[in-house]
Amino acid sequence: MAIITCSCDGSMTLDRETIEAGLGEALEAPATQLCRRQIERFRDLADGNETLVVGCTQEAPLFLEIAEDIAFAADLRFVNLREKAGWSKEGTKAGAKMAALIAEAALNVDGPQMMGIVSAGIVLVIGPGDVAMDAAMRLGERLDVTLVLTGSERPFAPRIADVPVFHGGAVSAKGSFGGFSVSIEDFAAARPSARGALAFDMPSAEPGTSNCDIILDLRGAAPLFTTPDKRSGYFNPDPRDPIAVERALFEIADMVGTFEKPRYVDYQPSLCAHARSEIVGCQRCIDNCPTAAITPSGNVVSIDAGICAGCGNCASVCPTGAARYTMPGGVALLTRLRTVLGTYRKAGGSAPVLLVHDGEHGEAMIDALADHGDGLPANVIPFAVNAVTQWGLDAVLAARAFGAAKTLLLVPPSAADETGGIDDAVRLGSHILDGLGYVDGATAIIAEIDPDKVAAALWAHAGEAATVTALPAAFTPTGGKRDLMHLALSALHKVAPVPVDVLAMPQGSPFGTLQVDTGACTLCLACVGACPANALKDNPDFPRLSFLEEACVQCGLCARTCPEKAIVLEPRLTFTGEARNLRIIKEDQPFECVRCGKPFATRSTIDTIVARMSGHAMFSNPDALKRLQMCSDCRVVDMAENVSDPFASRPRPAPRTTDDYLRERDDEAEKS
Repeated sequence: MAIITCSCDGSMTLDRETIEAGLGEALEAPATQLCRRQIERFRDLADGNETLVVGCTQEAPLFLEIAEDIAFAADLRFVNLREKAGWSKEGTKAGAKMAALIAEAALNVDGPQMMGIVSAGIVLVIGPGDVAMDAAMRLGERLDVTLVLTGSERPFAPRIADVPVFHGGAVSAKGSFGGFSVSIEDFAAARPSARGALAFDMPSAEPGTSNCDIILDLRGAAPLFTTPDKRSGYFNPDPRDPIAVERALFEIADMVGTFEKPRYVDYQPSLCAHARSEIVGCQRCIDNCPTAAITPSGNVVSIDAGICAGCGNCASVCPTGAARYTMPGGVALLTRLRTVLGTYRKAGGSAPVLLVHDGEHGEAMIDALADHGDGLPANVIPFAVNAVTQWGLDAVLAARAFGAAKTLLLVPPSAADETGGIDDAVRLGSHILDGLGYVDGATAIIAEIDPDKVAAALWAHAGEAATVTALPAAFTPTGGKRDLMHLALSALHKVAPVPVDVLAMPQGSPFGTLQVDTGACTLCLACVGACPANALKDNPDFPRLSFLEEACVQCGLCARTCPEKAIVLEPRLTFTGEARNLRIIKEDQPFECVRCGKPFATRSTIDTIVARMSGHAMFSNPDALKRLQMCSDCRVVDMAENVSDPFASRPRPAPRTTDDYLRERDDEAEKS
């Protein structure tokens, strides 16, 4: 692998010695104008290395074109050292940050699984008057278009009816790009005999349904979906804004064919804590999904990958890790985090402030600050993610464990109303760090859209950040979400200023224990069957209930399922071995059948049943009460053998025949 940097015509300083110290390897001699006068250097490096990291993103299209010309088949990567580090009033001190950014670019991170979406170009245009008619006619030249006019305005009938025209009232829709279904009230077809303005038949009594790939909504009313900007294939420009309408028409015209979309979430139903036996335990993902892509499906949930917009809220709030974000996954994300902060520290950097941002709003904001302001402080390290809302508690804790003095989450305007998940993660992370005595590592949310206000916030946080003193050994990220959280917690606890063994947690935390009323518990083990995290366990050879605190997510399904109401949740975080070891809650002697001697229940269960039933009318007979102490097989045999069977009826009368009636008549005659 080769790494080449460029000072961009001397507009920024490259501290080669510091960068090489952080990376642990030599750089190619820095260029001054790699994209122009020194382009041959790029050609030589691209032709002679399997992987080439280029410290420039602005001219990436040019470099890719040249690489294609010389049939460069190896891995070509780009990193923005200019706007993110060099173009700053502290650019001369940004060598450690540059090393961190280059090290991150050199990592191999697997991409998400892709899904195919097929669009045949079937478009439904909805709206009033001439605006909708004009849009439909223009799209109809290339696509399969249906027009539904709304309102009272009647445009003139087209000279040639190459677009079917209907009229409708209230509209509702469901589905996603390539598979929309639109329901239209008062559905009526246009009359072909209309002269001048369009006329329509009598409205249908039943709603009309249109199945289409794309919707162009020009009604100027409330959108058909709660988050219209996140529903691919749905366009609702303001009909009074001709530029917005033109932009929508331009995009729609090319939406024919097969498109690839990332499958953002990998869902494992076996880990889901949504429900058991129609008792709901957790619906955090449902409550936090802005696009309504997640719906209940029995004991688990269903995630519509076509609707999912990739915000990552579900994975952020999921306590078990059943919903796993894939852009990237938790292990890959924390590996990047470890690499960035570790390289920065190795290069001599101090007080790192992690700036988590997305690829649109965040990148544009960073460019604006570098091009028109003072740039980023030298200790503010940009960390790009697909969606800021994917930042969960595991990432909050790992950032501090890997050495971040602060973490800042730059929320884009499109996600301003979707921060419930990261709000909870920040709140719980702060509670844990405060409880362990940390005065650094806090996470803050920046929701400003004004570049000047963002810059002020960044420089203020950068100035307040102090050198991280209590630095744990960097753990290797591995396993699922719960594993990653416990690895980070264990690392933080080892060097904590206040290493408490047990930390009380607020309600709703995904950590905790159970308090069980052992006197009320009958070891029916209904809680074991309800526990989705396998925190409650039974013993197949002995009546015993055990609990593994580290696995408990405090979903409450066990407490809601317990018929004796003997379970109470206690949110807490335990750092000792008690949380990792199986703890016996209750065990009992097996009860043996009084008839055959086979163990079939616990002694406490049978004693409780006998005590409760002893006063019941059906069990006033000692034999009936004794039957409760028998196994299911012996109970049936005893009931069949016992003449006092409580289910037995009176003897059936003997059948009467003609002879019986004749005999009775003769007897009556003799008596008379």
